[in-house]
Amino acid sequence: MDLPFLPKTWNEKCAVVGVYGHSEAANLVYLGLYALQHRGQESSGIASSDGESLYLERGMGLVAEIFTPPRLARLKGSMAIGHNRYSTSGESAII
Repeated sequence: MDLPFLPKTWNEKCAVVGVYGHSEAANLVYLGLYALQHRGQESSGIASSDGESLYLERGMGLVAEIFTPPRLARLKGSMAIGHNRYSTSGESAII
């Protein structure tokens, strides 16, 4: 099947992890981002929700450096999504 909108080769850049319906959603997303850190080491962010509010933590650097226990504790709710960034366009802040 020819799908012209798909890339000819797959590139391994960035990572996205999501968890829904678990009381430790943000912690599970953190573990997923940590495991996929080889796909993006520039910056990372996690957003979570309890169904009423949205909570966001993000920063530059490695996953374990950004998401300290106090920052993870602020990510409340049973749903969360996270992203590791590998810059493919624009500027990189890595020195």
